[in-house]
Amino acid sequence: MCVASSTPTSRGTSADRFHSRRVDLRLLPLLGLLYALALIDRTNLAIARVTGMDHDLKLSVGARYSIVSCIYFVPELPSNVALRKVGARNLLTFCVIAWGAVQLGMGFAPTWGVLAVCRVLLGAFEAGFFPALVFIITTWYKRHEVQTRLATMYMTSILAGGFSAIFAYALSLLAGKSGLNGWSWIFIIEGAVTVLFGLIAWGYLPDFPDRNDFLSAEQTALVLRRVEQDRGDALPDTLTREKLVLHLMDWKLWSYAIMYLCATVPAYAIGFFITSIISSMGWGIEMTLLLCAPPYIFAALSVLFFAWLSDKYQTRAVFLAVQTLMTILGLALTGYVRAPGWRYAGIFLANAGSAGDIPGLLAYSSNNILSHSKRAVTTAVVVSFGGIGGVVATTIFRQQDAPRYLPGIVATICCQVVLLMLLGTMSLHLWRQNAKILKQSPAASTGVHPGFLYTL
Repeated sequence: MCVASSTPTSRGTSADRFHSRRVDLRLLPLLGLLYALALIDRTNLAIARVTGMDHDLKLSVGARYSIVSCIYFVPELPSNVALRKVGARNLLTFCVIAWGAVQLGMGFAPTWGVLAVCRVLLGAFEAGFFPALVFIITTWYKRHEVQTRLATMYMTSILAGGFSAIFAYALSLLAGKSGLNGWSWIFIIEGAVTVLFGLIAWGYLPDFPDRNDFLSAEQTALVLRRVEQDRGDALPDTLTREKLVLHLMDWKLWSYAIMYLCATVPAYAIGFFITSIISSMGWGIEMTLLLCAPPYIFAALSVLFFAWLSDKYQTRAVFLAVQTLMTILGLALTGYVRAPGWRYAGIFLANAGSAGDIPGLLAYSSNNILSHSKRAVTTAVVVSFGGIGGVVATTIFRQQDAPRYLPGIVATICCQVVLLMLLGTMSLHLWRQNAKILKQSPAASTGVHPGFLYTL
């Protein structure tokens, strides 16, 4: 498909906004809902634990709960690399239906060992979903439109995650039905819902812009033209072995990945241990599960606000730093202040800060990449390091450190310090690169696309 050039006009700007909204409505609600289901299915282990699973499967013995939590995480690179060949719709719907079926099966786990095997399968099927989702979204939009879109999608999952505790508690009241305990019904019903939405989504999930089937040829050309004018990679390039090695040798890719790892540690720690931390403040099960929701509502609003600011001012690092400092302050309050009110307030700050860093870092990395092949590799590596962050979170928050988890909180704060150091180093490097570009002629800007400047 040829990507034509055009001169911006008021009519073109109006058409731009109209087609962007149409793309938004097709992509974001459905992908946000599916990711929300992924997040709920991934983290409802913590809720099931306090509603009887801990007793039935003896998860408090040794490090069983940490093992069952961290064994979920597996590498995510291969699926993203093969995404264009397999097809986005085929890959994403397969992942959703498969992990939903595993989630349903977890409700019948008789021992903690069987539960651990199910968690491995759950992680394997979910592994290809999020990196593919991020990759697809970044191919549809201009660089400084991406974070708001990622944040909108992520906000859906945050809100769902907050209220999932209340929904799970309601499901746990089915205890005794068909001879199953309440925690079994959490897995069975939530797994069945995921399978249902996976089947429905197959008819509606979008593909890459050049393959889409919901826009006309003229509308598709407009979408591709916008991306081409912004960064020059509207149409895909072939990923070869040589390109893969070249992309993996870029030190910036690994810096983005480590920053993302550091951001996901507090996010996963809160997701898996929020119920234990809140219950340690003196509340019962019902009130604990109800109190899980407000921090997620605050986080959703914070994520969207900072994403809007970041896209509006076309800068990432400053707002990432602010949110990382929020995370550090929140962790310090939750870990070291005795008053339950202040500890609970700390969860608000830590949850909002870490949740905002996740779409922010994904936008930061994708904004500074040219070519589909590098975008596929970078997104897969960065998101897979988020899985490593999950392993770190579930191993540093140990059973013997409950209920305050001070060693885990200290380690998580250290991760945030590392994030800030890498963010400063990366920003300085990109600023220097932009200074060199501006001294050159426009045609020689980066050797790839005239006029391209790195996003700071």
